[in-house]
This record gives sequence, structure tokens and C-alpha cells, in this order.
Amino acid sequence: MPENALLAGPSLRRLRKREGLTQAAMAASLGISPSYLNLIERNQRPLSARVLVQVIERYDFDPRSLREDEAIGGVDGLARRMADKRFADLGIDREEVQEFLAAAPQAAAAFARLYDNSHPGIERSDDPVGEARQAIERWQNHFADLDHAAEDLADELRLSRGDISAALIERLREKHRLSVRVLPAEVMPGLVNRLDLHARQLQVSEMLPGAARRFQIARQVGSLEQRDTIETLVAGAKLSSPEARDRFREHITDYVAAALLMPYRRFLRACEQTGYDLAVLQRRFAVSFDQLAQRLTTLQRVGERGLPFFSARFGRTGRMVHFSAGASGAIYPLDGARWPAWAPYAAFESRGTMLMQAVTFGEGEAAQRHWFTIARTIEVDGAACSARRSIVLGIEARFAGDLTHARGVSLDPQDAVPLGVGCPRCGRADCLTPAPPRLAPMRADTREA
Repeated sequence: MPENALLAGPSLRRLRKREGLTQAAMAASLGISPSYLNLIERNQRPLSARVLVQVIERYDFDPRSLREDEAIGGVDGLARRMADKRFADLGIDREEVQEFLAAAPQAAAAFARLYDNSHPGIERSDDPVGEARQAIERWQNHFADLDHAAEDLADELRLSRGDISAALIERLREKHRLSVRVLPAEVMPGLVNRLDLHARQLQVSEMLPGAARRFQIARQVGSLEQRDTIETLVAGAKLSSPEARDRFREHITDYVAAALLMPYRRFLRACEQTGYDLAVLQRRFAVSFDQLAQRLTTLQRVGERGLPFFSARFGRTGRMVHFSAGASGAIYPLDGARWPAWAPYAAFESRGTMLMQAVTFGEGEAAQRHWFTIARTIEVDGAACSARRSIVLGIEARFAGDLTHARGVSLDPQDAVPLGVGCPRCGRADCLTPAPPRLAPMRADTREA
């Protein structure tokens, strides 16, 4: 069966019962046999485009309800909940999660709701960072409407000016009557940018390097021109607190900026042509490594999918300060795990050098999953301080064979470094690379000092 086949049996069955129809009556109205409808309702056949059109026309049906599993993050979101250590003895694998979600999406949603409201460490309404993260994961970090709009605008800007920076500045000036002014750090203490509507200026700190400066300008253009779409997404997320809504809004505004600087089709084509060569992509699109890593987690356009990467960022203490699963299905233990044997930690000792490593992890899953990871450090420049972070990109090893950076790295699972459950719960007395005691479990949403 094709990967993107639409299995929507439970939704169709609920619709039939709502209409008070027998299978024979509904099948007759749709022009199919009762046995075929029975197979569709039992998810043994996909819902074809022709039948879907008939359902929409005859029953005033909203096709978006066929993707009701997106409300809980789909298979990946449900798998992350099932990975809880309290279920580890049950050996629930990804295939069972898929079967549960396909056969009983409402029951799966009920489980997810109960889990989210009862688990002490999961995203709660009093955890705005976690709640915003959960909203992002429901979309698998891909916002199609924003991507298409940003791509159209990027094409328009490139037609008018060859230099994207100049084109963005001109767009602000001509359409929004805003100029861009770079100001000394002492004039903008603790700030990277400021919108001064009185002076009609976007003010940017001189401390920002070129890629970060371009990103801030693109971000301002995107926030002005996609305000309605952004606010519709924020309202639709139904987040419980202003802080969570602000976090989600910040993320999708950053998303628009990245989509402007790395337009989807051009970016995906460049990825495929270069074997996802990160150095070439970074130079070609004039972006930072961090911006590039985030963009690689968003390539889930229907019919034009890129490889499913996850991305994480670590502070110098070894604490993870950001994680984006994208469509990778990666389950990272957010409650303080430390894996000193993993490349992101070694990257701090090899400043600016890309380190490749094959590892296995997947806490709570029946079998550890095999990943290919790329890590390197970045310098985070700001108006007040400069700090170093370690960025890691990861992808399941089965997808990594054609990657430029995987050449010379064994993708045999037997050669992968097993990362286990993370230092706080490992308990091995003979470990050669233990996390130091100061790396006690901390909340992942606490900002790096």
C-alpha cells in the first residue's frame, strides 16, 4: 500500500452511523459495493479520491476530519507518549502504535488527552514551552500555507533584485514604509532588534553577523505580510496561556523567515543535488548552520518531501535547550538525559568541525532505533553576550546512505554507539564517560545562563 494512502475507516464509519445508514445504503449512494465499503471501514482498503469526492458532495463532509490524528501529533505524537518508561515492560513498538491510531483514532485521542493531563513531566497547561512544543509537533513542524506564501514572495523578490538582503530591505521600505538601521550595541542593550514605529525603523544590533541580520529582516517582512495566517494558526492551536501563544507565534514567525531565505522547492532541489551537503547549502543560501538545521526539519510538503531530520541544540553545560522532531519520529528523553559519548558533546572540543556518528537510541521503545547524526558548534552572537552552542542533526540510518556526510561512516547497526537511557537513569558504575554530578536533571525549557 502506498505510504500516503488515506486510511479513514473509523471516520467513515462514524459518518455512516451519524446519518443512520446501513453499509448497503451508503455504498449504493457512493456507487461502490457494500463489501468494498466494509473493507474501507476496517482500514483494509484506502479511501480513493473518487470515493472521497462522493462523500464530500453527498454528506457535506469536512475532509479535514479524516486527519483527526493530527490533533495528537499523529503516529509520532502517540509514539512519544507510549515511550513513557511506565509502559516499557509492554514492548509497544511503532507498528502497534500505527495500528491503534488507524483502528481507533478517537480512543487514541482519549488516551493522549488523559496522558497529557496526568503525566508529571509532560507538556502541561502551566508549562508554556512544552505546550507550544506540543502544538508544533501536531504539525510536524511543517506549515504548508506559510511555506507556499513565503515561496511566492521569495520568487517575486528574486525577480526584482538579485541580492536577497537588498530585496528584503527594499520590500520593507516600499510596502511597509520601514527603513533598516544598524545601531551600536550600547544603544540597544540586551536586544538584537527593535521595531520603532515612531521613527518607522527596524533597528538591528551591530552585534549580529550577516546571516543573523538577514534573518531578522526576513522575519520582520514575514510577520507583517503573513500576520493573518500566523494569527489564525495561533488561534487554532487553542493554547491555554498567553505565554504559550507567544512561544508558538515566535516559532512560526521564525518559520516564515527561514522559508523566505530558503524557499521550499529551490532548497529541496539543492538538498537533493548536493546530497544534503551542509557546507554547500549554508553558503548557497547565505544562512547560519543553526538556521539551516531548523529548515531541514520542515521538509514535509505533500508530494515533495525531503528527508526526515530532527534537530537539537545543547548549551555548554550539556543541557538541551531546543529540540525539533520534525517528521523523524525521534523520541528524545527531555527530562534531563545526558549522553557524553554522543557527538554533540564532543563537538565542544572540536570547535566548528562537523562530527559524524551513528548511534542507537529510542527510550521506552521496544527496540532502539538506528540514527546517523551530524554535530558541530556554533557561536551565538547577541547584543549582550556571545556564547557557544552545539547543534546536532539526526536522521534514521536507513535514509542516510546517499548523504554526502555519511560517506566513510559505517551504517551497520552493529557499529553504532548505543546511547541507552541517558546518564540520570543509567546507573552503570564502570562508564568511561559519565556525566559530571553538576549535570543534574533540569527542565528543558529553562534558558541557558
